[in-house]
Amino acid sequence: MTAVFKREFLSYFRSPVGYVALALFSFLSGFQFINMISKGYISISSEIVSLSSFFIVIIPIITMGLLSEDKKRGTEILFYTTPVNLFDVVFGKFLAALALFAIMFINVIIHMIITVCCKGKIDVGVFGATLVFFFVAALYIAIGLFASSITDSQIISAIVCFVILLVISILNTISQYVQTGVNAFLSETFLKFDPAKSQKAAESVGNAITWLNPLDKTQDFRYGIFSVFPLIFCLSFALVFIYLTFRKLDKKRWAQK
Repeated sequence: MTAVFKREFLSYFRSPVGYVALALFSFLSGFQFINMISKGYISISSEIVSLSSFFIVIIPIITMGLLSEDKKRGTEILFYTTPVNLFDVVFGKFLAALALFAIMFINVIIHMIITVCCKGKIDVGVFGATLVFFFVAALYIAIGLFASSITDSQIISAIVCFVILLVISILNTISQYVQTGVNAFLSETFLKFDPAKSQKAAESVGNAITWLNPLDKTQDFRYGIFSVFPLIFCLSFALVFIYLTFRKLDKKRWAQK
């Protein structure tokens, strides 16, 4: 795993991908920070939460080549013909992408230092917002890693990852439309259906869709309100996508024999 992690992490800085991601994140974080200063207030937790909304663009950039590039070059055959643990390969690549995010976060740490120097303190929700940042990043990276495992094209991988993350980011809006549609369907189809029950059933469907939104679960963290469940949610689904990626590679390994 260590060798895979080192190889993948260093590859970010042997190509433009790592520098583009770092530059983009630095620009966004710097813009957020300067914008707050110009308005006369500084909230690092709000900055971190705002940066999380840009994962939809940054994650596809850093994950699109994790596995698809190996497929394109033909180097993925080494995963199947050498006595290497495929889970170590998958997890090593996952950790490499997460480590890049840790380097990106140095920008926010610098902003924290500046804030402490200017105000003497930082807002109470910074720790919670930081936890959310990395747990949500881990989940999204796992999704991007899975997207990279299903194709040998980095462009297609990035598009698939972007679409999935876009759907996740608008789940609240989707749930509202679905809730309205279900309510209308039950009212139109079952004329004798109790309107109260119809509304309740529609709300249940809408809540089920909203439940899948990780950002919705973690909003309270920036106010210093902590809950273990959202973190477990992000970690669990990250492990699910890591496992799906492993199974995708493992299936191909057996197909080689």
